[in-house]
Amino acid sequence: MDLPTIASPAEWRTARLELLEQEKELTRARDRVAAARRRLPMVEMEKEYLFESTDGKATLLDLFEGRRQLLVWHFMWLHDEDAGCPSCSFIVDNIGHLAHLHARDTTLVLVSRAPVERLEGWKERMEWQVPWYSSLGSDFNYDFHATIDESVAPVEYNYRGIEQLVRDNPAWRDWSGEQPGISAFLRDGDRVFHTYSAYDRAGDILLGTYNWLDHTALGRQEEWEEPPGRSNAQQMTWLRYHDEYDD
Repeated sequence: MDLPTIASPAEWRTARLELLEQEKELTRARDRVAAARRRLPMVEMEKEYLFESTDGKATLLDLFEGRRQLLVWHFMWLHDEDAGCPSCSFIVDNIGHLAHLHARDTTLVLVSRAPVERLEGWKERMEWQVPWYSSLGSDFNYDFHATIDESVAPVEYNYRGIEQLVRDNPAWRDWSGEQPGISAFLRDGDRVFHTYSAYDRAGDILLGTYNWLDHTALGRQEEWEEPPGRSNAQQMTWLRYHDEYDD
């Protein structure tokens, strides 16, 4: 494995100060992007969607639980395996205590196009506390491009149509199924507005595990990372459900 070079304390400090400038610029850039995100216009939700949980039927307005804001994680359900997606499960494992979001008048929920009893069983296995709703039978997943099925709705993912998706990756030509993403909504009385949605690597910043690993010399230990040679080639498919790791 290729390890970092060895330096004197003075050399290390010089290199660290150079990196600090890059980190500061990244922070400033992230703040600028977040501000631009908050300035996005919003679209009123006029279509009715019905969701289901163990507590019964719910509208999009109900999902707010009376709070001002709503965050939805579009959780991939693997229908062929009848299981939750490992990557989406990884995302949920990294969610902190919901009280902190509630303190900022914000509700976070999971939504999947799967039977509610399957979702509840997975939630119990994973020991999660996040509310989880089934969108099965509604257009919600299709309208928010979290389910790809050309027979139901035009294919779009991460704001790219099928032609561009196929150009970038020919596998898209014959692919259908669930995709992850995040959507944000704002409530004004009984009126609901869609303010933001993001897909693909949008969930990356939500992964506390990765952000912790990004502070280490070996990083995430993924094959694509720079500098090369610090990943473990035998662990490229390292991600497991949290109850399936060997100690």
